[in-house]
Amino acid sequence: MIVVGAGLAGCEAAYFLATHGEEVVLAEMKPKKFTPAHSDPNFCELVCSNSLKSDDVYGNACGLLKEEMRRLGSLTMEAAAFSRVPAGGALAVDRTRFAAYATQKLRSLPNLTVSGREVTSLPEAGIVATGPLTSDALAAEIAKRFGTLHFFDASAPVVSAESIDFSHTFVQDRYGNGTGDYLNCPLSKAEYEEFVNALLGAERAELHDFEKREIFEGCMPVEVMAARGADTLRFGPFKPVGLSSGGVRPYAVLQLRKENAAGTSYNLVGCQTNLKFAEQRRVFSLIPALKNAEFERYGVMHRNTYLESPSCLNADFSAKDALSLFFAGQMTGVEGYVESAMSGLFAGIHALRRLRGKETVVPPAETVSGALSRYISAPSPDFQPMNANYGILAGGFENVRDKKARRRLLAERSLTAIDSYARTLGI
Repeated sequence: MIVVGAGLAGCEAAYFLATHGEEVVLAEMKPKKFTPAHSDPNFCELVCSNSLKSDDVYGNACGLLKEEMRRLGSLTMEAAAFSRVPAGGALAVDRTRFAAYATQKLRSLPNLTVSGREVTSLPEAGIVATGPLTSDALAAEIAKRFGTLHFFDASAPVVSAESIDFSHTFVQDRYGNGTGDYLNCPLSKAEYEEFVNALLGAERAELHDFEKREIFEGCMPVEVMAARGADTLRFGPFKPVGLSSGGVRPYAVLQLRKENAAGTSYNLVGCQTNLKFAEQRRVFSLIPALKNAEFERYGVMHRNTYLESPSCLNADFSAKDALSLFFAGQMTGVEGYVESAMSGLFAGIHALRRLRGKETVVPPAETVSGALSRYISAPSPDFQPMNANYGILAGGFENVRDKKARRRLLAERSLTAIDSYARTLGI
């Protein structure tokens, strides 16, 4: 079977198929050709943040999704465990080690062949996981057959550790949840207001055909958030709640998170941006801790494409007009690294069953993976990308008022259901 695209989703699908006895061709155009957002020749390149979000199985929907995937043998979760870097309650990775690990695992499989070429037309059967930045030729083919939507996505800058002024920082995880994994840059009221004013007046990189409605709320550029109100950032990525320096809570706080295992680089948490590079340097340097910051990577913004999945995909990620053709990744309308990898894992599971003449089995609606699978295929007049969240889970435990207790019950139900699902599949 052919799998097109070696991002998180494609690699998950290829790995599942190959480790369950199928001959797999993994077609990837890198390193012969790169998209505007890619630079690493390895597979599974993380192009935005190095965080896979919360790892709290019993209190966070994305954390629960990760555990569901672990129980089904996810390559992404294995690579993340190998390359993990401290990030409090989040699962963050050294993106270079992460990609290298996944690449080595796939290339070592005897029944998996890597084809270094650009695929320009849809296969009759296989899995298409070319991501939100699908190459122009294949994107045109997909649009011609299924139609596409799009939104704009953004990434945050990365600065070198040695350029940070540590005298203007303090180490603490929000509410003490972690092992001192975040470096906090406090701002006084005057410093915060100066930063926001500069942010609002800064020049942005030009976006052709840009419309505000196309910005995905889950990856909102910091300058767009700031334009919504003077305190928007203080109630968002710069919130000081759960943090204190010398027993005093700052007016606002920018958090920095390690970008790699060595701790030589730091990511500006929540600061996705579309400012011009010179403007990023000028504006973020107004933060006292970053007054001499050296930027190793500037934030960028690019267009992500995704299918209007309810009209063309089934809950098993197969095309409604061709049941042996599957799609996976962000192009299906799931949003986020983990969600994208999940769709690839299940596209692989479903494709394997179809290859062997069996009916596909969608995971239970009580699981996050099952809820997302149903979300992308359910009729919707205004279909938008979706992250893992409790709102899409099948109902239950509404009589339990305590939120933590209710979420634990939902998680326990989900994990029982995914274990039963795995037994049904014979995994």
